[in-house]
Parts: sequence; structure tokens; C-alpha cells
Amino acid sequence: MADSSNVVMETVATISTSNPSNVDNLTNLLSNASSGKLMPAADDYRLLQPVWDLRFGHEAMLASPLFPIAISLIVYVVGLVPFTFLDFYGKDWTWIQRYKIQPDRVVSWPPVRKAIALTAWNHVLYILPVSVAQVVWTPDTVLPDLAPTVWEFSWHMLAALLVFDFEYYAWHLIHHRVRWLYRNVHAVHHQYSSPSVWVTEYLHPYELFSIGVFTTTSPMLFGAHPLTTWIFLQFSIVISIDDHCGYDLPLLPHRWCPFWGGSIHHDMHHQRPLTNFQPFLNHWDRLFGTYCPGQRAGGVKPKALTEWEKKPDPIFVMEYDFGQADAPSAAETTKNK
Repeated sequence: MADSSNVVMETVATISTSNPSNVDNLTNLLSNASSGKLMPAADDYRLLQPVWDLRFGHEAMLASPLFPIAISLIVYVVGLVPFTFLDFYGKDWTWIQRYKIQPDRVVSWPPVRKAIALTAWNHVLYILPVSVAQVVWTPDTVLPDLAPTVWEFSWHMLAALLVFDFEYYAWHLIHHRVRWLYRNVHAVHHQYSSPSVWVTEYLHPYELFSIGVFTTTSPMLFGAHPLTTWIFLQFSIVISIDDHCGYDLPLLPHRWCPFWGGSIHHDMHHQRPLTNFQPFLNHWDRLFGTYCPGQRAGGVKPKALTEWEKKPDPIFVMEYDFGQADAPSAAETTKNK
């Protein structure tokens, strides 16, 4: 018991020194100490508890409102690296080029540089001030003793995904159908008709904030555990990168899940901008008639897509500023011919 008491006192001292305002976590630790335990009882064992217990010694950092913002930025940048490498150094690698959805469209530095510039501008001018404001006005996250159960984690993740998917489907549809909203907001994103990963956050600030609000609040609606919320945020980022990667790679979810959208679904949206509005799944697009089958690796059109294109007046409108940023140069057009 002496050893446990020493651990408690050391942890309390760490928390008190690093973040005196973190009263909730301090109270939880003292409560555990008084009951003679620091770990959950055997009948409270949870599979994710070892992961959640990694928080010890880092409570101040994890409880900060800045933590989910910082980790999201890190995951986003790291997720861009492998695809950026493939786009620039894998142009002559047959084994990777055969997975390109639009193999005749080469990713070049000028449009990527433009996307990087707007992304950096949005983060410095808008995300950074909001982040600072959150530190000032948002209370620290309460870190519970117990991790979520596998059931809680699973259904909260699924519920948050379904809510976000519907919210953005509705937002996306409205911002295409209402012409003023399209021209003044969403047209920014559609300056690229052949997306690469850097187009993921090539957005009007209003759209960037809308997505941020939808992503952050979706797990909150169900009282999700902080661990679940953080993982959902990173999951959303990874899937968004997948949507814009421009590759139909093996093992990606759309390869084995018929209701998953993925890169082929969203790539087709950039080619035919009045179709495929869902970010993750495709059931709402199927239900409301906005679904278009995706083009596959190597630019192959599956039978479903060729049949879709035979419909009278297929949905295809050359939107405002459509493909302006990554339009092929005259040299590229001549070469492709």
C-alpha cells in the first residue's frame, strides 16, 4: 500500500505543478487512492484501458483544448507525405501508376504549391486565432479514469460517422444546388478536377469551419469518451485524404465495402460535380439519385459507369471555376494525344 501511496503522491504533485486547475483529475486520483486502488477493479477491466492509461504523466497536455487541434494537424501533414512522394517521384513507376484513377492527369508543382499556400493561409489566418481563443475560453477536457468499453467505442464511432456523413451530404448538396453558395464558397474546392491529397483542405474558410464543427460535434452528441472523440477526428482526416488521393489502391475500404465511397467516389465528384456528395459512404447518394459509379484504377470505366453515361442527359455541368487550378497545359494536352 505504501508503494501505491507514493505513486499517488507523485502523480498528484505532477498534476498540481503542471496544471493546478485540473481539479477533476486530481479528485479522481484521490478517490481511487482512498479506496485502495489506482487501476479499475477486475470486473471493470476494459480492452482499451492500457491505451487510455498512457495518459498518466501527460494529463495537462491531453486535457488542453489545443491537443486535438495539434494532433489533427500532425496527422494531416504526415498523411500527405506518402502520396505526395508517389505523385512526384512515382510518375515513371508502372506498378503505382496503374492505380491512378486519372492516369492522363499528372500532378505538377504549380497547382500543389497553390493548394499549399491556401491551406497555410487558412490555418494561420483562421485556425490559429480560433485555437488561441479556445485555450482562453474553453475549459480543459475532463479525463475520466476508465477507458470506453469496446461496445461504447464502436457504437459511438459508427454513430458519429453516420451523423457527420449526413450533415456534410446535406451541406454539400445545398452548396452545389444554391448557385450563390457554390460560386462564393464551394467553387474554391472545385478548382481542381483531378484531386491530389493537397486538395483535401483547399477550401473556403467557411467550408473549413463547417467541416470542423461537424467533425467535432458529431461524437459529442452521444457523450463520447475523449479517446473516442480524438480517434474519430483522426479517422475523419485519414478518410478525407483517401478521398482526394487520386489512387484506387488495393485494400482501401471501397474495394470490399459496397456502401463505402472512398477515392473513386469522390474523384468522380470532382469530374462530375453534381454527383457523389457524400464524404464517407454512398447510401444517401444512391437513395436521392445523386450517385455515379466511380472510375477505377488505370482510368478503367466499369460497366456500371458506362451504363450510367448512357442515360439521357447525364448529370454533368461545367461548374463555375471548375478545374481552373489543375487544368492541363497545352504541352500536357499535346503529349497525352
